[in-house]
Amino acid sequence: MRLTRRAWLAAGLASLVVPPALAQASGGAAWPARPVRAVVPFPPGGAIDALARVTAARLAETLGQPFVVENRPGAGGTIGSAEVARAAPDGHTLLWVSTAHAVNPGLYPRLPYDGLADFAPVMQVARVPNVLVVRADLPAATVAEFAALARQRSGDVTYASAGSGTTIHIAGELFTARTGVQMTHVPYRGSAPALQDLLAGRVDAMFDSLTSALPQIRSGRLRALGVTTAERSTLLPEVPTIAEAGVAGYAMDPWFGLLAPARTPDAVLARIEGTLAAALAEPATRDRLLAVGLEPIALGRAGFAAVLARETAEWTAFVRQAGIRVE
Repeated sequence: MRLTRRAWLAAGLASLVVPPALAQASGGAAWPARPVRAVVPFPPGGAIDALARVTAARLAETLGQPFVVENRPGAGGTIGSAEVARAAPDGHTLLWVSTAHAVNPGLYPRLPYDGLADFAPVMQVARVPNVLVVRADLPAATVAEFAALARQRSGDVTYASAGSGTTIHIAGELFTARTGVQMTHVPYRGSAPALQDLLAGRVDAMFDSLTSALPQIRSGRLRALGVTTAERSTLLPEVPTIAEAGVAGYAMDPWFGLLAPARTPDAVLARIEGTLAAALAEPATRDRLLAVGLEPIALGRAGFAAVLARETAEWTAFVRQAGIRVE
């Protein structure tokens, strides 16, 4: 049901082949005519914010216009997304999104926009695996041992999240659904305080973003049991996927991507896609992203559109079936 890394890379290489002459002949050369707003619908400091700023700097160098990253946080990313959905479809306002974009239709039944119809996919740019981590003194060294412990202490094992409805929360709900164990969800106002309480031993586990968890894993303060993605992470190759570790059917591949308002001219979309793909192919850009825990993907417009459609349907159904609500 999900693309393999090889398929992602193949699609990314294909997206590199966007002849500049074709974009110019179609009117793409007029873009960008002024500074471009790159809206991040989440607070500063997170992985998606880092991605936006790394790519903005490179695109500005290549295209000769500033790319201004603007944070418009609130309501799980829906406030900033609604703003971009209403923007002029000329390529001068873009939106950075995460897997939350596909989850939100299940969480917010009355969104002020249509997550598919009101946007034009540009590229799925990177992924950042979530990783099941436990406090260092928890008597579980593998996913199977953790599941057995949770089953033995039914309801007493706790897992923290960055808030109800976040991908960290949904990764935990998916684990309980696939294993049948009962755990207690402890939501926080963001990943940082959740991680602090995990390190302090106030909660037992967390399905944290690898970006924030990796330093604690490497220091030995947290124990990594499994990554949520369908394939192992290149940043943590020794840690199995949760599915590999015995939880059949488990896969959650958190990603980041770029959207434009619907009806943005095709030539403009092609030029953004080609320029961004070329930037991601540069070793220096890839190294900067890998340094903050981001794995470049470079999946072009058609592939990203398919991912959005499929995952919106899948996560909407799962969120509603699991009864997940925003608190």
